[in-house]
Amino acid sequence: MKIDSVAILDCGAQYTKVIDRRVRELAVRSEVFPLQIEAGKLKEFDGIILSGGPKSVWDSDQLEYDAEIFSLRLPVLGICYGMHVINKHFGGIVSPGVKNEYGETDIDVDSECPLFDGLKKSQRVLMSHGDSIEKLADGFDICATSENVCAAMYNKKKKVYGVQFHPEVDLTVNGVVMLRNFLYKVCGLAGNYILEDRIETSIREIKEQVGDGKVLVLISGGVDSAVSAALLTKALDPDNIYAIHVDHGLMRKDESDIICEQLKHLGLKHLIREDAEQKFFNSVVTIDGREIGPLTTITDPEEKRNLIGEVFVRVIQDVSTRLRLDPEKTYWAQGTLRPDLIESGNPDVSATAHKIKTHHNDVEMIRLARAKGMVVETNWDWHKDEVRRVARKLGIAENIASRQPFPGPGLAIRSICYDGRGSVDLDVIEEFNKVLGEMKSDYVGNVLPIKSVGVQGDLRSYRHLSLLWGKGVDLDWDHVYKLGNTIPNKVKGINRVAYVLNKTAIDRQINCSEFYLDHESVALLQELDHVVTEKLNKPPMSQVLAVLVPIGIENKFSIAIRTFITNDYMTGRPATIGRDVSKECIAELVDELENKFDQIDLILYDVTSKPPATVEWQ
Repeated sequence: MKIDSVAILDCGAQYTKVIDRRVRELAVRSEVFPLQIEAGKLKEFDGIILSGGPKSVWDSDQLEYDAEIFSLRLPVLGICYGMHVINKHFGGIVSPGVKNEYGETDIDVDSECPLFDGLKKSQRVLMSHGDSIEKLADGFDICATSENVCAAMYNKKKKVYGVQFHPEVDLTVNGVVMLRNFLYKVCGLAGNYILEDRIETSIREIKEQVGDGKVLVLISGGVDSAVSAALLTKALDPDNIYAIHVDHGLMRKDESDIICEQLKHLGLKHLIREDAEQKFFNSVVTIDGREIGPLTTITDPEEKRNLIGEVFVRVIQDVSTRLRLDPEKTYWAQGTLRPDLIESGNPDVSATAHKIKTHHNDVEMIRLARAKGMVVETNWDWHKDEVRRVARKLGIAENIASRQPFPGPGLAIRSICYDGRGSVDLDVIEEFNKVLGEMKSDYVGNVLPIKSVGVQGDLRSYRHLSLLWGKGVDLDWDHVYKLGNTIPNKVKGINRVAYVLNKTAIDRQINCSEFYLDHESVALLQELDHVVTEKLNKPPMSQVLAVLVPIGIENKFSIAIRTFITNDYMTGRPATIGRDVSKECIAELVDELENKFDQIDLILYDVTSKPPATVEWQ
């Protein structure tokens, strides 16, 4: 029996692997290729999907592709940049500035189009683009619109479809239905692909790679590294596995103690806790010929991530030497996920994906070891929800299987550092105020020199934080959330919006203080984070965290509360105040924070989705 299969051509999107996973979940085999692949190599597939990407089809460095892919008579679906490729190929025009959209957007669809069969006219989708269709290609019809701009197109006879939005992500409410319609109703597939047993496949691959060698496995306490360790114990002699938990002094409150107690149940024979706080705070490293550090002098988030990643490697090397393990013959194992590699711009995953942020498990030294075949990454092809399912199949305790993500650099990237020299361009402030006026908002706000990391149009952004205030905890969530998505779409210099929960009016200047990481501020953030997560970390939350921000009216610091609801961690939204979490709960949290922490001035609530923001602020 021929297995149904689809080729996914990667245009550099952050979500290419999510498309891959969605297709496999719909029981269709998928394989990812670079956009430039020869058309002849795709003849045996039943359909083609072109991913999104950070490039522009009108630019001089646009991606090349084999035009013959459109002569194979295979059904084609283009997503975002993929739709632009289709439109330009068939004679249409794509231009910048027609309409920028980042975040959740309501569109109108034509249910007569097979892609939207069975769906209502109004659909909420995830947009992330700066280019749009200015002129539709001949022979194509518009089958979805976003305020009179083309949101989807198709040529029913050629079976070629394009969508401006991302059906593969959670924030497109009926995206899976649209993909199913493409696979089943356009491509005519039956869904006959049963995924291999991932556990057995992974165990076999570990045995083939490592054999009788020794392995150092880095264990943070999260589900990713726990799954790696558990798979290693099933594949290898326990005497050859050395599990190391590194406490870098940037963990959450009492976290290393809790983790090491939980890890005892994984059946690890050699479990080592390495206390390395001073090394992480005080080390200086050289990257690309340039000295970085110590951590207490850095404000740039990428430099923080690079330094911490390099120090992680040094600490593991020190432990390896102490254990008398030959560094040339000892493997390293880590719980790297596919999104980690994609966001780090790893060329092994995507030749064209843009770096959003460097993950500590994908710094240069790790890449060099990976090139030598000395890094074991059991989860590299999986996303977070898939790893959780594997964890439960392996019998890993639920408190680990469902543990919320915690980044390798820890609280270092949840502390926004600032050198005191930033400013906001006047045109950014004017555009911000213009948006508030156009939306006839009862809320007022400001734009601050403080910046955070975002992802817009598959590109990394490092832009200003804007604040809103007006009604305290008695806010109109739908309006505030709409502002949170509209402002980054329309104001180029902003990628994140936070709402002030504990003030209804601010009649004095908000000051941004010079701030560098230190032990005292980390201790403060540990306590703040503990209060916030104890109060909010319950269903339907996927992640809850606190961010220390050096702004205030009378005090040096404020706290930002970040809630996040997602399945894939590539996209998601903040928890809705009034539905996902009650206003009463938020009011209680605000009271507790104000009463316990006199160092804290403003209490902020992040109201931005991903995109345009990221989960973490740095």
